[in-house]
Amino acid sequence: MNFRKAKKPDMDAVNLLVSILVCYPEIGTVSYEPKDETLHFSFTLQGMLTPETFRKTAQYLEESILTYHGLEGFSGARINFTLEGQGNTAFFYIDRDVETLSRGEINLIANLMRELFEKLLLSEQEEKNDLYEEEEMLREEAIDHMIGSLKVSRIHERMIGVREGGRVMVFNK
Repeated sequence: MNFRKAKKPDMDAVNLLVSILVCYPEIGTVSYEPKDETLHFSFTLQGMLTPETFRKTAQYLEESILTYHGLEGFSGARINFTLEGQGNTAFFYIDRDVETLSRGEINLIANLMRELFEKLLLSEQEEKNDLYEEEEMLREEAIDHMIGSLKVSRIHERMIGVREGGRVMVFNK
């Protein structure tokens, strides 16, 4: 018999995807693509967007991200937006290079998406208590650390984190 030993996933990357999904319930999935060192965020909307609404939203988000980068002293960001639809559901994708990404930017994106699509955005919001808020602060600090790790050490695996039924799962692709 020929058994292949399963390759262990990079735990920093796994923890990063889990932490992002736990801290930001607006984000439906987040994946890491090692080929171009990007994180891909997806937001699920109940309803389709017109091409014009999508274009204006993408432009507003890009301007907001670039303004944030200017304030933080970053430049050279790679940002891409796409929209896919299935039936009466739209998937709004934002692709970001890891090199110029920060937790502050992820927070900005999540807040803007929540404000822009308040009634359309699917979100698994949890009830917050003191323990939850303390854990959330620790996760936010961990996100900063893990993004820093991704910037220095190369991860060779494609990974995707998904939220389903109140649970977060991470898979190697």
